[in-house]
Amino acid sequence: MRDKHYRQRSLAESQRIMPAEELERTNVFTVSQLNSRIKQLLEGHYRFVWVKGEISNFRIPASGHCYFTLKDEHSQIRAVLFRVQQRALRFAPEDGLQVICQGRISVYEPRGEYQLIIDVMEPLGFGQLQLAFEQLKKKLDAEGLFDPQRKKPLPVCPQRIALVTSGTGAAIRDILKVLQRAPYPVTVTLCPVRVQGAGAAGEIAGAIDVINGLADTYHWDVMIVGRGGGSLEDLWSFNEEIVARAMARTRVPIISAVGHEIDWTIADLVADFRAPTPTAAAEWAVTRLGQIQQGLKNYRERLVRFAQQRLESPRRTLSFLHQRLVDPRKRLADLRLLVDDRFARLHLAWSYRIKRAREEVGREQQHLALCHPAGRIRDCRERLRQRAKVLNWQQQLTLERCQARLGQTVVRLQSLNPLAVLERGYSITYRLPEERIVTSQAMVKLGQKVRVQLAEGALECLVENKRVGTGSLREEMRIREPQEDGTL
Repeated sequence: MRDKHYRQRSLAESQRIMPAEELERTNVFTVSQLNSRIKQLLEGHYRFVWVKGEISNFRIPASGHCYFTLKDEHSQIRAVLFRVQQRALRFAPEDGLQVICQGRISVYEPRGEYQLIIDVMEPLGFGQLQLAFEQLKKKLDAEGLFDPQRKKPLPVCPQRIALVTSGTGAAIRDILKVLQRAPYPVTVTLCPVRVQGAGAAGEIAGAIDVINGLADTYHWDVMIVGRGGGSLEDLWSFNEEIVARAMARTRVPIISAVGHEIDWTIADLVADFRAPTPTAAAEWAVTRLGQIQQGLKNYRERLVRFAQQRLESPRRTLSFLHQRLVDPRKRLADLRLLVDDRFARLHLAWSYRIKRAREEVGREQQHLALCHPAGRIRDCRERLRQRAKVLNWQQQLTLERCQARLGQTVVRLQSLNPLAVLERGYSITYRLPEERIVTSQAMVKLGQKVRVQLAEGALECLVENKRVGTGSLREEMRIREPQEDGTL
């Protein structure tokens, strides 16, 4: 009751209209002042916070700033990433991406909405470089830059090789050391570039474009683009989109040789051929002729062995047939003996089959004699005569039984015939006009007309008197026949 009274009192006080003098004495804020005060409180207490969530409603208007919403299972908050902070991002934010952000809580005063101003954004569960790699890989794959059909064939014996790598790194020394062992003269053109750090991707793409532009003048057979091993950050220049598109549009076949065998970059996917290391790329370029020559030698040896096998097989077959070949006269004698033996066996077999057929015919004749229809017809006629006699006797017996039952029924009907009772002097009295049988004197009135049914004919009478008797006496009625005029 106390809480209820307190709530009613608070409601009454809140609904009470304050006078103007009291309003002037209280601290009343305008909307702008209130939003400004709230902004100062939020920015003072939440200067730098880390927030994780899922990006949704992501949009980039004409200003270039990124506006989106960070949400979790139960709540959401508006967020903004200004264009200046986007330069540090190596991946593209998108809807559904889980991220962790560092920023400041602020209030947009014109609308009174609070939001998170983001300074740093990283993908949750993915590194920035790894996520950027996956996004660029998906984008270029959709455009067809990884399609095997667009890859250019590599020459068998490249004599003019262009190198795009660092001029002071270990990769150039390894490549030149391998090219010195080439079995034929090789011309090498080096385009020195930076292979890591800021601006390295632009230098690599520019060198590729320069080689592509001078291809008609110097007629390079192949281009090797690469560097030695390193971390993902060190190799990142070969994961840039500018390098991938420069490699895709060049007319000179490209061999990608970046890092070690376990390192994969976007350049490896776009290049016409991927070598695990720079040394392997140089060896593959200059030893391909030797590999082809060794392959031809192996094919020649296999062809010689196959021809020898094809010749050896008919030779063995001919020798085997020569050993099996015998004198034709002996062969004919053997065939004559074989024919005589087969003829004797055939004669004996047919004689035995004819004998068995005759025995079978004799057994069938005996069986037919036993099963001749004349005897069966006689038996059937005899059974038919016996059955006819039994049928006549049964019919006569049934007829006599029916006649006796009919006589008994006639006698019973005669005994139950009401006309026979009337012939013994009895009559039936009907009350007119409803033709109802009279069984009691109370059923008729004096002067009422009745009809008396006799064995032969009927009488119509009028009731003149009624009597009621006791004991063995019966009711007596004087009944007179009506005269011809209808009076009694």
